[in-house]
Amino acid sequence: MSEHSNPSKVVVIGGGYAGTLAANRLRARTDVNITLVNPRPEFVERIRLHQLVACTSEATIDYGTLLGNGIKLVVDSATRIDTASRTVQLASGHGLEYDYVIYAVGSIAAPPSVLGAAEFSFDVAELESAQRLRARLEELPLDAPVTVVGGGLTGIETAAELAEQGRRVTVVCGRTLAPTFSPAGRRYITRWLSRHDVAVLEAVSVSEVRQDAVILTYGGVRQSALTIWAAGFGVPDLAAASGLRTDRIGRLLTDETLTSVDDKRIIAAGDAAAPSGEPLRMSGYAAGPLGAQAADTVLNRIAGTEPRAIDLAFSGACVSLGRRAGIRQLARRDDTAVNLYISGRMGAAIKEMTCRFVVAKRIRGEAREPGSMSWPKGGPRPAGAASDAEEVASP
Repeated sequence: MSEHSNPSKVVVIGGGYAGTLAANRLRARTDVNITLVNPRPEFVERIRLHQLVACTSEATIDYGTLLGNGIKLVVDSATRIDTASRTVQLASGHGLEYDYVIYAVGSIAAPPSVLGAAEFSFDVAELESAQRLRARLEELPLDAPVTVVGGGLTGIETAAELAEQGRRVTVVCGRTLAPTFSPAGRRYITRWLSRHDVAVLEAVSVSEVRQDAVILTYGGVRQSALTIWAAGFGVPDLAAASGLRTDRIGRLLTDETLTSVDDKRIIAAGDAAAPSGEPLRMSGYAAGPLGAQAADTVLNRIAGTEPRAIDLAFSGACVSLGRRAGIRQLARRDDTAVNLYISGRMGAAIKEMTCRFVVAKRIRGEAREPGSMSWPKGGPRPAGAASDAEEVASP
C-alpha cells in the first residue's frame, strides 16, 4: 500500500505488555491508523502485582508515557469481534471498524473449580483483584495465618513478599514447588522460604476453601484467615465468543505467523496466542517478542509481503524472593531449565532490572523508534507447525 492510499485501520485489543508494544511497533508505517482498546486508563505492570499486594510498589503507569504519537487509546472492553462486518464491538455499545485486529487480551486467573474458592479466596492476576487483596491484608493482624494455593512463580513471589514482612504463610503445592526450575534452583527457593518460616506442603491439593480455613485432600484442616489462589492462569473468552477456534483453555489458534486459522485479518500476541496449537509459556518474557511479531505480521500483510514465522529462544526465568533476594534460573533455548542459577541479592537485582527493561527499553524503545526491538532467536518450534495449523485446530 502506498503512503497516499487510504490508511489501514488496526485495532489492538489489550494494552498489556504485548499489545502496547505491538501498537508502538505498528508506527513503522505512517499510513496506519492505530487504536488501542483497554479496559483501564493506565498500563498495569502485572509482574509487580505481588509488590502492590504487599505495599512495596505500585503497579500502574500512565499510557501517556508509553504510547507513541498518533495512537488512539480507547478505554473500553471488547465484547465481540464481528469478522463479517470487520468491527470490534465494545461494552459501551460502540463499534470500531478494522482492517486488522491484533488480539492481545492477555491472561486472567484460572477460574477455580474447588468448592468455596470463588467465594473465599483472592488472586493476584489482575489489578482489581490485587487491590482487593491488598485492602484485605491491611485489615488482618500480622500473625493471622495466610495460605497461598499454588507453587508456581506467582505463588512463590506472593508468599515471599508477605513472609518477608513477618506474616505467617503456608504454600500448598499440587505438585512440587517451582516445577519449571532446576532441582538446585528449587532447593534454593525452599531454603529461603524455610528461613522465613514459610510452611511448604508439596504434592498436596486443596479440596475446599472456607472463610477461615482450607481443607486438604487428605482430610486435614488448616486455619487460614486469608487464602490466596495462585493455581494457574486462563484467558478471556473473547475469541470463542467471536466464533474463532481456540485451544482447550481459550487461546486463539493461529499459524506460526500468529495469524488466526479462521481469519487472516486477526493476529494474536502474548498469553492468548496458541501458534500451531503449541503455545509458548505464558510470561512477560514471551509477551514482547510476540507483540513485535504480531505487529510485523500486520505490517507484512499491509505491504503485501509474506510474514515470517515466530522465532523465539528462551533463556530462563526470574523470581523475586521479597525485596532483598531472588533467583535467575537459566534455561536452554527450548525453555528447559539447566542446573545453573544466580541467586541472592544479585538475583534480586536481575529481576528488578528485567522489570524495568521491559518497560523502559522494549515498550518505550518501540515508541521512540518503531521496529527497533530485537530478541533471542533460534528456539525450537513444532516440526511442520505452520503448515499443520489447520489440522491441529480441527475439531
